[in-house]
This record gives sequence, structure tokens and C-alpha cells, in this order.
Amino acid sequence: LMKSITIEEMKKQLSTITLIDIRDNYKYIIGKIPTAINIPMNFLLVNPENYLKKNQKYYIYCEYGTRSEKLCNKLSNLGYDVVNVIGGYNEYKLSNHRT
Repeated sequence: LMKSITIEEMKKQLSTITLIDIRDNYKYIIGKIPTAINIPMNFLLVNPENYLKKNQKYYIYCEYGTRSEKLCNKLSNLGYDVVNVIGGYNEYKLSNHRT
């Protein structure tokens, strides 16, 4: 079963988690969640074993949370410990403007 986390919950743990941005590299360069590493979605779909270890937990986000949800479902079925970040980078940006 795929796990999910809200942006607010994720922010509290940011310094202790492995966060993966699956968007295209140019979007990652323009703006990202601090500490995130960039591994484009296609890389993870084709060769997850090249990037992920099954004994480690990963938090995954995209722009709006849709592609990361699909990817997390697939990786979860393959035995990876992945958590989808609900709302993605867009939600992260919005959350920084809320008071």
C-alpha cells in the first residue's frame, strides 16, 4: 500500500528524510524543495534499482502530486519504501505563502 504525507508533515522532517524531485532537470534548477535531489521520473520507472535501495525510505514529489503518486504506487509494488508528497512542489510553494 502506498504511503502519503502532506507538505506540512514533510516540512517538519525535512532535515532527516531523503527527498526526491522527479520533475525534469530544468524545473528542478528553477526551484525545488530544499534538500531534494533530482532523479527524473523516467529514470526511476526504467531502472529504479540504479537509484534506490529497498532498505531505505524515500519521499517523492513532482509538480502537483499526480505523477509522484503513480510512481510511488509502482515503486511500492516493486518493494520500495516510498512516500508520496501530496500536492508536490506547487503545494510547497503555496504553503510558504500561508500564514
